[in-house]
Amino acid sequence: MKTLVFDTCFNKTYLVLKSDENILASEIIDSTDTNYHSAYLIPKIKDVLKAKSLLVRDLDAIGVNIGPGSFTGIRAGITIARVLSQQAGLKLVGVTSLEILSKLNMSDKKTIVVTDARKNKVYFAEYKNSDVITEPTLVEKDESIEKLSSDDFVISDSSISEFLLEHSIKSLNYENCSDNLGEFLSDIVSHKLKTQNEDFNWAKVKPLYIQKPSITKPKELKNV
Repeated sequence: MKTLVFDTCFNKTYLVLKSDENILASEIIDSTDTNYHSAYLIPKIKDVLKAKSLLVRDLDAIGVNIGPGSFTGIRAGITIARVLSQQAGLKLVGVTSLEILSKLNMSDKKTIVVTDARKNKVYFAEYKNSDVITEPTLVEKDESIEKLSSDDFVISDSSISEFLLEHSIKSLNYENCSDNLGEFLSDIVSHKLKTQNEDFNWAKVKPLYIQKPSITKPKELKNV
C-alpha cells in the first residue's frame, strides 16, 4: 500500500511517502522570509511523486493532520488532502496534532499533551500507547494543572512548558525536539488503515479547530 501524508499544522511542513512500511521520501519544509511553509506543499508533492515515477492516482491513501494548530495550516493541508483524495478516489485519514505529538513518548507512561490555545486556555488530550483516552479538548490553563500527575509523560510547547514549570511540572517541549513528526503521522495513518474498519471517505475529514479563530469586526463608518 502506498500512502502520502502531510502536516501543515505545526511550525514546519512535513511530507512522507511510504510503500507499506518502507519510507520512500521524507521532507521537512521551513518557512521563508516571503512565504509560509504550507505554500510549498503542492510543489513539493509534485516533486516527491515525480522523483519516484508516481502519480497521485498510484497512491492508495492520504493522511493529514486535522489540527488543532495553525488555522492557516489546517485549512491548507485539509483542502489539498480532500481535493486529491476526491479526484483520485483515495482513502483519506485524518489525525489530530495532539495524537501525533503523543508519539514523542517512548516510555510506557500515560501521555498527556498540553499545548497553548491562547486566551488562558490549552488544548488537552490523553493517550496510552496507541489508545486515545481523552480526545483533544479545550481546557482552562489552571484547570489543566489539576489533571497532571508525576506518573504522566507530559508533552507541551514552549509557552505551556514555561507555565508548567512555574507549577513545578516538567514536560517535554516538542518545539525543542528534532524528531520528524511527519514520520509519526505516517505510522499512525498506517496503523489506522490496518486496524480500523472504516471507508476513510474524504468527505468525513474536516478541520478540528476546537477554538474558533478570532474575528476582528470592521470599524463602523462615520458620517461624512
